[in-house]
Amino acid sequence: MKPAPFGHVHATSVEHAVAVLAESDGEAKVLAGGQSLVPLLAMRLAQPSVLVDLGRLGGLAGIRDAGDHLEIGAMTRTRDVETSPLVAAAVPLLPAALAHVGHVTIRNRGTFGGSAAHADPAAEIPAALRVLDAELVLAGPGGRRAVTAADFFRGFLTTAAGPDEVLVAVRVPKQEPGTAVAVQEFARRHGDFALAAVLTAVRLAPDGTVAHARIAAAGVGPAPVRADAAERLLTGAVPGPDVIAATAAAVAGATAPVTDVHAPADYRRHLAAVLTRRCLTPIARRAAA
Repeated sequence: MKPAPFGHVHATSVEHAVAVLAESDGEAKVLAGGQSLVPLLAMRLAQPSVLVDLGRLGGLAGIRDAGDHLEIGAMTRTRDVETSPLVAAAVPLLPAALAHVGHVTIRNRGTFGGSAAHADPAAEIPAALRVLDAELVLAGPGGRRAVTAADFFRGFLTTAAGPDEVLVAVRVPKQEPGTAVAVQEFARRHGDFALAAVLTAVRLAPDGTVAHARIAAAGVGPAPVRADAAERLLTGAVPGPDVIAATAAAVAGATAPVTDVHAPADYRRHLAAVLTRRCLTPIARRAAA
């Protein structure tokens, strides 16, 4: 199929982009890398009156060390984040998650902020931002504001961003040294969206108990799922087989999958438990060593 007719505006600044959005009464869409939006246009699932193209705003790309966190410009290519030595050292969960995003050609073109703003619940970037307690910086007519990932992702392709706001940056807290990260997902084919994915970040105390745990899942609800109850269950415990099994069950219990043409809801819930066990089993071996 071909897209419905639309206008196209090259934004010359963030303020210009915001002004065009404000004048469009919710009928405009922001174009970043295009890897999510263009297929929707082609299938006419999205029919904006105008595309506000951020491609010429070089100031929205780049990765900056801001002390206790990294600030990643919204227009930073996904591949640049994935291969950044700074990101690998400060937030190792991110490159582990980004390696699962589509194919490398998609990561070369797609943008970190574009995926976050698109908010597909099966995508890795929203789930990674949820598990890392990231903040998303929005620019609008009233200036800039920061929204936590917990508040930003509201539902299927739905976020806290207003129709006249542009995502300009993502602030990702640095992970503590010694944090073990794991990403497990199951997809029909390499490069497809996952039927389910689990992301974990676990730090062990010297006595072999879990000092800190973060767990999130993708593809198993209308938004990325943060498994708070599972985290509490794991924290303070020795991650043996019984604890891991209970934690996996708690992650599955936190999900709210739907049945669709790709998989039944019960199967996605089952996958969440299996993938959690796969993430945590190496932690158990490390604790027992």
